Amino acid sequence: MVFVGYKRCSTSNKAEQWLKERSIDYSFRPIKEENPTAKELKVWHKKSGLPLKRFFNTSGMLYKELNLKEKLKTMSEEEQINLLSTNGLLVKRPILISDNFVLVGFKENEWENELL
Repeated sequence: MVFVGYKRCSTSNKAEQWLKERSIDYSFRPIKEENPTAKELKVWHKKSGLPLKRFFNTSGMLYKELNLKEKLKTMSEEEQINLLSTNGLLVKRPILISDNFVLVGFKENEWENELL
């Protein structure tokens, strides 16, 4: 599994600690330095079964600075994915990617259901 996170994000840190406490193996990928590509985001979006909006870090400063709450309403899915691929800090984290699923954000009950 790949854990895509940001070391300065408390939610990423909490999720990573949760994995470690349960001895779940993963490799860490820093989202700011290794931004997801549009191709990856398309695959992850499809595999997650979630609305694309869930991939946006809506509490981030960049999201707010760009006024994305309003802009996303008129953007196509392709435009949204391309935008997400421009800056890792626009992307909600953590993201946990396996062969069978993609989890976006850290909701402990979702992670338990999928991993335990």
